Amino acid sequence: MNATVPLKKNHEFQRAYKKGKFFVGKFIVLYILANNSDVNRLGITVSRKYGKAVRRNRIKRLIRESYRLFEGLLKRGYDVVFVARSTEMAPGFLEIRKEMKFLFKKLDVFDQEKWNC
Repeated sequence: MNATVPLKKNHEFQRAYKKGKFFVGKFIVLYILANNSDVNRLGITVSRKYGKAVRRNRIKRLIRESYRLFEGLLKRGYDVVFVARSTEMAPGFLEIRKEMKFLFKKLDVFDQEKWNC
């Protein structure tokens, strides 16, 4: 992820939750907040309710890889936070990618010059 840095501090996540726009999908929730810089910042959270460490880490890897594929098509200057929703069935890579594309379109984060949505 070339143009993305991670969100690490709790107050950065809390600011995105309180002041950002969000949209809920079947498997993930996406929070977007403008950060007044030239880079996007990515945060991924998965609750312990989701499952044990192996399952939580797998969903984080799937979300990170799906984001990496869309990274070049996104506008710059946003805090992007993904929250995995606890579901009975574990989603696959294609389901995560499809839902992420839907959420990015819904929140109008795609750069129209790079990709026509």
